[in-house]
Amino acid sequence: MPQASERYEARYLIETPLDPEAVAGIMAGEQSCGTFIRVQGETDALRDRARAAIIGVEELEPAAAPSLPNAWLDRKAIGGPWRRARVTLSFPVANVGANLATLAATVAGNLYDLGEVTGLRLESLRLPWSFRRRFPLPAQGIAGTRRLTGVPAGVMVGSIIKPNVGLSAAETGALVGQLCAAGLDFIKDDEIAADPDHAPLAERIPAVMAAVRRHRDRTGKAVMVAFNITDETDAMRRHADLVAREEGTCVMASLNWCGFSAIETLRRSTDLVIHGHRNGYGAISRHPMLGISFQAYQTLWRLAGVDHMHVHGLQGKFAQEDAEVVASARDCAAPLTDGTDDRVLPAFSSGQWAGTAPATHAAVGHTDLLFMAGGGIMAHPDGPAAGVASIRQAWAAVAAGRPLDVAAREHAELARALAFFGGARG
Repeated sequence: MPQASERYEARYLIETPLDPEAVAGIMAGEQSCGTFIRVQGETDALRDRARAAIIGVEELEPAAAPSLPNAWLDRKAIGGPWRRARVTLSFPVANVGANLATLAATVAGNLYDLGEVTGLRLESLRLPWSFRRRFPLPAQGIAGTRRLTGVPAGVMVGSIIKPNVGLSAAETGALVGQLCAAGLDFIKDDEIAADPDHAPLAERIPAVMAAVRRHRDRTGKAVMVAFNITDETDAMRRHADLVAREEGTCVMASLNWCGFSAIETLRRSTDLVIHGHRNGYGAISRHPMLGISFQAYQTLWRLAGVDHMHVHGLQGKFAQEDAEVVASARDCAAPLTDGTDDRVLPAFSSGQWAGTAPATHAAVGHTDLLFMAGGGIMAHPDGPAAGVASIRQAWAAVAAGRPLDVAAREHAELARALAFFGGARG
């Protein structure tokens, strides 16, 4: 059991027209032992034991206008200046215990509704090892994914299938067979295709895995397929069991919509790789003065036991700046605490193709990653196999320190990708 004195830390960016030091005290009280007035039985000793502590308040440049509306301040006729600060709080582990949902409610709960702030964002979460060890570790993580895909080193290359366009289970199995033959390491379902009427998982999993096994028997290569089993908890467990019986190695879940409890239950019931899809994350992250940064977000989901985390892609189709994508990938590839390898595999996707390989490697600096391309593979003018080849050729060129246009002189697939997709970077 953890010592009563053990604590974890959360850092916030806040905006307020009040004194940031005073607001930090309100935050600490609200999320630990306090309310707006002392209640019966609330002794000084109890407060000392349970209260969150202020570790630091660093004031920043003020804002010209409030980031968010605030009826509480309006009622009190309190206006600017709108002061911004970074606030670091320390919370007693004993207040939470090994309860992920309550941990999340503590560091990212009613704070967002405080009347004293016009902006609040959870930026980071730091845990002591003794607390982290009370939650599940990844069942497979980076090392297990490499073992299961047969890729001991280098980038793992993946793609996405879209059964939601109306493919039947049999048609999806045939497509997976083609993608296996194209040379992929990893194939995943789309996040909006889980258990549709036209291709239910009870039919789709056996059809897909039959294609995977045929490819394995011919080539020795076992391609990893992430079946989207997003659903209520009992259905997720049932479908994970079916994947395991069919010799599959991975399932996928839409983290934000399943919730912590469902993912924790799934983790404890299977040793399959859990591919964590973060769709919906933009709703809690895109505003710079609201929500949760990826460092804190992935910390919470890693406590649930996921093995992979989506980070989007460099130069991709989504709104995130490249710097945010890079920081997210680095967060995934770093242990949460000293003393354990609980790293998870960063999964790059969205607008990726051979031409984004150099920027990705230059920014991330390693190849412990999953590089997924949809159009960059499926839309290659010479077909999916050429698309996969072009990506592998691009990453080989990066590893050798060669510009892509130079490597393309020796590789027709890469040359065609550069000409067709455009925007290559040497």
